[in-house]
Amino acid sequence: LVTGNCEGSRESECNRRTGCGKTARPGLCGGRRVTGVPTVRYIKAMDEQDVVNKQKINGWLLLIHQIPPKPDYFRVKIWRKLQKIGAVAVKQSVYVLPDTEQSFEDLHWVVKEIESNGGAASLSKTVFLEGLTDAQITRLFTTARDADFEQLVLDLQLLAEKISSVKSGNDYSGIRALQKVFSRLQRRYDEITAIDFFHASKRDVARDIIFRCRQLLVENIDTAVMATCQVDDFHGKVWVTRTGLYIDRISCIWLIKKFIDKDAQYKFIEDELYCPVKDEIRFDMYEAEFTHRGDQCTFEVLIDVFGLAGQALASLAQIIHDIDLKENKFSRPETDGFKAVFSGMVRNADDDQQRLQRGLVLFDDLYASFIGSVQT
Repeated sequence: LVTGNCEGSRESECNRRTGCGKTARPGLCGGRRVTGVPTVRYIKAMDEQDVVNKQKINGWLLLIHQIPPKPDYFRVKIWRKLQKIGAVAVKQSVYVLPDTEQSFEDLHWVVKEIESNGGAASLSKTVFLEGLTDAQITRLFTTARDADFEQLVLDLQLLAEKISSVKSGNDYSGIRALQKVFSRLQRRYDEITAIDFFHASKRDVARDIIFRCRQLLVENIDTAVMATCQVDDFHGKVWVTRTGLYIDRISCIWLIKKFIDKDAQYKFIEDELYCPVKDEIRFDMYEAEFTHRGDQCTFEVLIDVFGLAGQALASLAQIIHDIDLKENKFSRPETDGFKAVFSGMVRNADDDQQRLQRGLVLFDDLYASFIGSVQT
């Protein structure tokens, strides 16, 4: 039975597994995470004993704690933390997790937190010999995760109905709101799956509905977002795109500043799977509100959806299209020269902010040349 600081019991095990001979923090070895028991694969239609055999359980980690009666919030805090890491109670104040490196690290820090707040906790590696069987404990986990997935399925079904009821092409804000709800439910699915150690039966149901919702959103957002947007509805927004700015993204920012919102703010991020917060609009990135459509680059899409017109803009769009998509669809005489100048600017710029400032000037000048051509 290990009380308080649990590092000793796993330090030698870490050395045996990696051969590094170094003292390691729980779950880490020489700065590297030690891989624990592999993630459980899909298992269906098996009885309890079959499940246990398939999982090759190597024992359990058992947490026994005693938490001071006051303050009340601390007991709730620890309970929520144990729920979050997937632990299940086998009796009052006794929690169990499969014996993996990640589980050990999670429970180690729970022990530390309990002790730092005046409580007591013990963490041990356990094999149940009598009473509870491995199959019964496994069933505790699958029952708990089934309850989580079941609630998620209800929320996803409601979302699917709402997406289906939206009139495509007429409700951009409605689709945008539903997209945020979907992102939240997707994160919830990922969180539950991370602690679904024995593949609960409801997991596949939730996964299938997530796929259905994603398909419905794609079908609706292509029409809802691509309907003509009102410029006034996009004032005061933060426009989000990928780092490493090049011609399509810089030209989009130029277009936004000149025709949509001169005071717009911008955020450059590295994560392709970035989930936007309130008043953020993504462009030219994965699952963005505005990005490539068919054979159109994002600059062309913005011109279409905001109903922007004019021969000068059309000429500019043709140049950007051919450079961004590496095509000769329009083959304008200005394209090669502008591409050379723009590429040189990108190579000489130190960062995205410098690229942006210099790129905006280039687009101002090119647009002005087209305006002059139209006027003459």
